[in-house]
Amino acid sequence: MISYITGVIDTIDTDKIIVDHQGIGYSIFMPQGALEVLGVGEEVKIYTYFSVREDAMQLFGFLSREELKMFQKLIGVSGVGPKGGLSILSACPGDTLQMAILSDDAKAIAKAPGIGNKTAQRIIIELKDKIDIEEMIPFTEEGSSGLESAGIQKDAVEALTALGYSYTTAFQAVKRVEGYEEMDVEQLLKEALKQMI
Repeated sequence: MISYITGVIDTIDTDKIIVDHQGIGYSIFMPQGALEVLGVGEEVKIYTYFSVREDAMQLFGFLSREELKMFQKLIGVSGVGPKGGLSILSACPGDTLQMAILSDDAKAIAKAPGIGNKTAQRIIIELKDKIDIEEMIPFTEEGSSGLESAGIQKDAVEALTALGYSYTTAFQAVKRVEGYEEMDVEQLLKEALKQMI
């Protein structure tokens, strides 16, 4: 019904923002990570999910369409409501959640308040087939050099997991390394290990 809202941030609260759009204030619940990067008076475009229940109508907002899609996948899992979905995205921002699902890391998902181990396992079972790892490791550019860089990143992640790190932790460390395009696997591995210290 409401796909997105553009406007100026009037208020930032602990779990939501109020966006002023042409004199109307829209209250939008958002993940913690998004609330931390926004500022009052800032002009924004928030992608929204409109939740209608017997006792409430609420807007849930995200800074990207990808995050909104992940939220919609989460609330499609039995036992995960909009507040639970938001809680999970706050505890596992960005690609962290997708990596946790792909690597069966229920502990990472269960860190979210109100999400138990059983629910975390259900999320993994139901969503594992709906996540494409190829889309998560970005190619630097079109052509072979981009493919090579993605391959080097994957090799580094696999090497870190062989050292005992969880897939999620390894993936995050490798993604944080800048200039990986110019590195071989060994150099990337060393730089990724520095990210973990």
